[in-house]
Amino acid sequence: MVTALNDKYSADYNSLLDCLKAQGGSYDHQLIKRAFEYCVTMHAGQKRWTNEEYYIHPLSVAKIVISMGLDSQSVAACLLHDVVEDTKATVDDIKQRFGEEVALLVDGVTRIGRISISSKEQEQAESLRKMLIAMGKDIRVIIIKLADRLHNMRTLDAIPESKQREKSLETLEIYAPIAHRLGIRPLKEELEDLAIKHLDPIAYSEIEESLIVRKAQRESILNDIKDRIEVRLKEEMPGIGMQFQGRVKSIYGIYRKMYLQNRSLDEIYDIYAIRIITDTVTDCYNILGIMHDMFRPIPNRFKDYISTPKPNMYQSLHTTVISREGVPFEIQIRTAEMHHTAEYGIAAHWKYKEGINGNDQSLEQRLAWIRQILEAGEVSGDNSELVRSIKVDLSQEDVFAVTPKGDVINLPVGSTVVDFAFAIHSAVGVKMIGAKADGKIVPLNHEIKTGEVIEILTTSQPGHGPSRDWMNIAVTNSAKTKIRSWFKKEKREENIETGKSELEKELRRSGIEFTEKEFSDMTAELSRRMHYSEPDEFFSAIGYGGILISKIMPRIREDYNRRKNVSSVPAIPETAERVSASSEGVVVDGIDNCLIRLSRCCSPLPGDDIIGFITRGHGVSIHKRDCNNVPVDLSKASEPERWIPAHWDNAKREHFISAIRIYSVDRDGLLADIMGVAYNMRLSVHSMNARKTSGGNCVISITINAESVEHLKSIISQIEKVNGVYSVERVIK
Repeated sequence: MVTALNDKYSADYNSLLDCLKAQGGSYDHQLIKRAFEYCVTMHAGQKRWTNEEYYIHPLSVAKIVISMGLDSQSVAACLLHDVVEDTKATVDDIKQRFGEEVALLVDGVTRIGRISISSKEQEQAESLRKMLIAMGKDIRVIIIKLADRLHNMRTLDAIPESKQREKSLETLEIYAPIAHRLGIRPLKEELEDLAIKHLDPIAYSEIEESLIVRKAQRESILNDIKDRIEVRLKEEMPGIGMQFQGRVKSIYGIYRKMYLQNRSLDEIYDIYAIRIITDTVTDCYNILGIMHDMFRPIPNRFKDYISTPKPNMYQSLHTTVISREGVPFEIQIRTAEMHHTAEYGIAAHWKYKEGINGNDQSLEQRLAWIRQILEAGEVSGDNSELVRSIKVDLSQEDVFAVTPKGDVINLPVGSTVVDFAFAIHSAVGVKMIGAKADGKIVPLNHEIKTGEVIEILTTSQPGHGPSRDWMNIAVTNSAKTKIRSWFKKEKREENIETGKSELEKELRRSGIEFTEKEFSDMTAELSRRMHYSEPDEFFSAIGYGGILISKIMPRIREDYNRRKNVSSVPAIPETAERVSASSEGVVVDGIDNCLIRLSRCCSPLPGDDIIGFITRGHGVSIHKRDCNNVPVDLSKASEPERWIPAHWDNAKREHFISAIRIYSVDRDGLLADIMGVAYNMRLSVHSMNARKTSGGNCVISITINAESVEHLKSIISQIEKVNGVYSVERVIK
């Protein structure tokens, strides 16, 4: 342990002191100096991927948290956050040298550091759960981790490209949304920009270059507008304190609108913004009135986040207007306190030096979402739900709808009236029979828009409850969990029957046959593995949606192959109903006059690369070679001898049933035009189903006869020419 800093490190330590001085406030300089010395000593000889000495990384992280206004213990924890992971130091060593508080922070950050978002689902969910628990205990842990991730993203160019993409995706899906929910805007925007830079470098460069090209012209116009606003406000509101700032939308924010909403740069109205910071809320609304008098507001572009704050407690008035030069721009109006909260988020309200106030309702409200996600994960029992809720419930876009009584309900973008009903109360959701939006009856899958008044229609009829279809309509994790809970509690017998029936149906579809005893043994074993007390509990979980059959089928197939493993190839059954190979247009090498059927799991067509599988009692099942049920390496299959070569009989033309899905703009005469294509191509149409989707679009599913893959491609090509159709795809069942 060094007792004094030599010249090599003194310059770096002085740069840390400069950050402390710039931030102001009272810091424990002795604690921070000892932490820096220990960091340098323990990491001696270690290098980062950038080839610089390792201590530079924790030093940089410490500077980031200083800029966010965190306390001395947090700064010390930043300097020490990697010593337990990468050196022989232990948490007990940290506790003895720097105190229990610093040790707890270091331990929390170390545990989060072991998370791998791209790991197996079970491990991923468990890691995320630990991270949320750590956040609930002391929010400084995740703030330090976010600062750590930010510096790692700033130096990402030094690692292999595959790792860059992995880290960037992890940042975009997990860490940036958490920074958003904590309200730390600058950190969140930089994380997003650095992530998209590596995930889509071409788009990033295009947006960056476009901003540079337009920068001089736009800055000149905005500076002129800012000067005019300042003069007008000083005339109208003399003596009122005001600050003026310019803001350029983040590259990722522009990227989302350009590439996800299919807009051009000229169609994005809030790229540039003028921010007005004043003293009181009353001043904010008075300034808004003057702005609407000076400039022409764009309809439906006003948002009042003061009366209705975002979930991260962000408050501001936003309005988009057009200048006399025809330039659209956004005006943001807020108080100084609101601005401080917008820049520093939860860190702005966490008074470490004064102790934690247990009655801080603002803090409780900010951290409530952590509890909700954890509770929802416990109720569902499905690990994938925790991961999904992180990505959905922490979404960066929100809508605000109003109850008839005037209460504001905040939900993620895309939420339906089902989500709204359960957000009010579980009892309202369970009794819902319909809904109105702004006084008009709407379907339950109606996507809520900001400002809509949503009225939930309920019934007092006993025994009424939600439909299972609502699971596919609900978006929020909270609503899905409450629906599952109701079915789990109220419909146990029905769930058991439904679950058993669905499992048996899937087994038949997959060509898996069990005797009654084998089925009983298999479900008993699965129940034990998944910690259910009996098979009925297992079937019930499938019935109410707690278990997805798609998640357990790979294990069932593996068990089935192991149980049925035999040394010799099964005999092909001789039956009176036997169909020749040519009747299906398929030739199986080495076998003549056997029962052949095309598997429903991949629906092969002439032209597809195929392979045969000798079943027990059902002849040869023909699969596409790239079907999910066909092993990539046949030599490693449990029964390789049952897989046999097969090919199409080109001499025989047959018709095969194929399904296609059409995505189109919803318009009059669309179905007639599509049927016209079918008539002109002499196609037999077996079934057709159409449904509306959001945004004035629709999806049409058609089952037709096709002779081959090339024939099907020709059909798809002709349908794509129909006016309004923007995509057609082959459906693999």
